Amino acid sequence: MTDQRQSVHTRAEHPPTPARFQPRLQGLRAIAVLLVVLHHVWPDRLTGGYVGVDVFFVISGFLITGQLAIELEQSGRLDLPAFWAKRARRLLPASITVLVFCGLAVLFILPLSALPGEVREILASTFYVENWALAFGSADQDVTTAQHFWALSLAGQFSIIWPLLLLGATWLGARYAADRKWTSLIAVIGVVSVLSLGASVIFTMTNPAEAYFVTFTRIWEFGAGAALALLPRFRPHGELAHNLVGYTGLAMILAAAWFFDAETPFPGYMALLPVVGTALVIISDRAERWWDIGSALGGPPQRFIGGLSYSIYLWHWPLIIVLPFVPGWGAGDLSRVLLIAICIVLAWLTKKYVEDPARTWSFLTENQPRYTFAGVVALMAVSSLVVGTAWAVTSPKYDAAAAQREAVGETPPECFGVETSVDCVNPALADAIIPDPGLGNADRPGHVECLVQPNEIEARSCQFGSTDAGAPRIALIGDSHAYQYIEALIRVAEERGWSLTTHLKDVCPWTDAPVGALAEGDADSCSSWRAVVATELAEGEAFDAIFTAAHASTPYRVSAAEKDEVAIQGFVDAWAQARGASIIAIADNPDFEDDPNRCLRFNPADECTQSRDSALVRTDALREAAVRASATLIDFTDKYCDEERCRSVVGGANVYRDKEHLTNTFALSMVPVIGAAIAHVVSPGE
Repeated sequence: MTDQRQSVHTRAEHPPTPARFQPRLQGLRAIAVLLVVLHHVWPDRLTGGYVGVDVFFVISGFLITGQLAIELEQSGRLDLPAFWAKRARRLLPASITVLVFCGLAVLFILPLSALPGEVREILASTFYVENWALAFGSADQDVTTAQHFWALSLAGQFSIIWPLLLLGATWLGARYAADRKWTSLIAVIGVVSVLSLGASVIFTMTNPAEAYFVTFTRIWEFGAGAALALLPRFRPHGELAHNLVGYTGLAMILAAAWFFDAETPFPGYMALLPVVGTALVIISDRAERWWDIGSALGGPPQRFIGGLSYSIYLWHWPLIIVLPFVPGWGAGDLSRVLLIAICIVLAWLTKKYVEDPARTWSFLTENQPRYTFAGVVALMAVSSLVVGTAWAVTSPKYDAAAAQREAVGETPPECFGVETSVDCVNPALADAIIPDPGLGNADRPGHVECLVQPNEIEARSCQFGSTDAGAPRIALIGDSHAYQYIEALIRVAEERGWSLTTHLKDVCPWTDAPVGALAEGDADSCSSWRAVVATELAEGEAFDAIFTAAHASTPYRVSAAEKDEVAIQGFVDAWAQARGASIIAIADNPDFEDDPNRCLRFNPADECTQSRDSALVRTDALREAAVRASATLIDFTDKYCDEERCRSVVGGANVYRDKEHLTNTFALSMVPVIGAAIAHVVSPGE
């Protein structure tokens, strides 16, 4: 009798042996990858699709822990080299294939401006530390083809850390509770997961950008899956319970994908919704009838996409970044659907000819793990070599274009940029495009810390120029279209001995009109920023002049019939806060339908234009407000456009760094005009 009780007790202590193939998990993988892809392809429609990554983390924790638990049960030990070799064969060949593609894209397709970020992040992804690279600052840079490797890097780190944790927990169980070793294992994983969840909640509140990427805020998601693998009795019983639990979990995942957005504090406690939802689906494996949760997730189409999910995830983001730089590639929904189709084809080819052969190659599977590790080193060397070659070939061009841009910014040639006119033409600039279109996207102003982001609550100002108490005081106030003039205003202030103060917030012009198309948190942040600006204007030392600009296409939360009048009067009312300071407003630049730099890289400048009617808004509210308020107006519209077309190159200057913002080089060409306009009201006698 005692022997029988001991036998039952031992079996209860052991985790179950999961089936080798679980169709519902393939379906869950399919949902996860489709959420991520659709979110990235249509970010404004599926705003929370990023939770698909969290679904992957839970599944990985469940499967990896289950495999390791089986080995522990059968042999009482873990063959770590063999496990790591198997994971490397599963993950690395496909990932290096995509990274090689990314390196070749840097060499042959992407603009020069992409070079530094691409090289840095491809190398970080090659060595599975991309999440830390983003956490430590790269996230502030432009997006790169390898940026999505943060999740793969985190999963790779988990594959190294987790077996060591399980081994340590098993040792503790054998050392101090030999008859309860599985309980000890579960306890250690539970403690680690709870600590990770706590860190995730706290860090998401204090450092949200870093919290999204770092390893310790995500371990608990893997731990949730691990707990399911080690708790065999934590399963629903009966048809109704299985389906109720499973479909509830699926609804939780989809709800998070639909309702979450960039403003959601994530991961933190909000990640519990998709994580718990995934756990509920995993424990619900009934698949006897077509409506059972297991059948719904385990059908052939779901299994097909789930089987390709890893490669789909690998390919989708580089295609999103690279394809828009291919001549003729459109920006509409048809192009996005075509992108997804190309992604699935590449994923299928990668799985068939890279993933599966590498995972089953007998030379590696039948030999010692050191052969696989040698292959790992070789693959990482290949990726490093390709991106190193891209750097060696492209960096001289990058350096030359950057040097030209810097030289022209410091000492512009005659008749350059807005200085060009019928009476001022420089033949040497006839075919010039400065900065080079490949570098145009990187030609942005400095002092980015002075531009408050839409989701930032803190309002802050920056000080430049003279610190003398008697120096004329000027201010720069507005949104990102005001920020694009910051370097020009700094130069004007330094040359003329003025004191410059900036108040800048992205997507938040200096107006009393309610801005539309903002998330609730962003709208509140914009209102708070405006209140701070109003308070500082009312209570601080008065300015002599205020320079302002605003995006003419800014939407407002008013009816179409009232839009123009509300927008115009909104600027006038805001300017009334200036306490007598002279207002200098600059009419907004035209908007292009697409980034002109993409066209300029392959076509002459006269082919990279936009019709005047489509590039200019019908009513620039700021321009009209300047007329109504008798403010000084600077209007360069006739520099940008003739009667029919708006140009992307003016007087040898590359005008745009994206489809709506000016290059810093072009803005600097305005320094004489801006300086004269401000001087006229600050020092009229000069």
